Amino acid sequence: MHQLNSNQTVTIVLPNILGYERIAMACSASFAQMIGLAPDRIEDLKTIVAEAATNAMQHGNGGRAEAQVIIRFESVPEGISVAVNDEGKGFENKAQDPDIERIINDNEAPVGFGLFLIRKLSDHVAYNQLPEGGHRVEMRIAMQH
Repeated sequence: MHQLNSNQTVTIVLPNILGYERIAMACSASFAQMIGLAPDRIEDLKTIVAEAATNAMQHGNGGRAEAQVIIRFESVPEGISVAVNDEGKGFENKAQDPDIERIINDNEAPVGFGLFLIRKLSDHVAYNQLPEGGHRVEMRIAMQH
């Protein structure tokens, strides 16, 4: 394992194609291993990155083929900070937690489940409209639970 200094960053630019969130997951895992993030936290990181990237592609960018998703990973003293930017207008974060039991029993569509996972697995989440246009989800994962 190679220890990175604080404030090292990696930025990736993804085409707006579902499936490419897997590249972001792999990148997040490699970066997290390099800074010494605990294995269970790496799994949390991969999940929030995949959910945020998928939401950016589907909802933020509306599936537009010409749009991009930009993901920045930064090592910070507390862990890893992740920013996922899309070209959308954002949303009001008033989603209620989904009813997991109803989803499991196929009585309810898994709408809002990605945001739920992001909120539950992240140590910090913020949603921001960007002045230059677009939307950013900022998340942070601590080194340990």
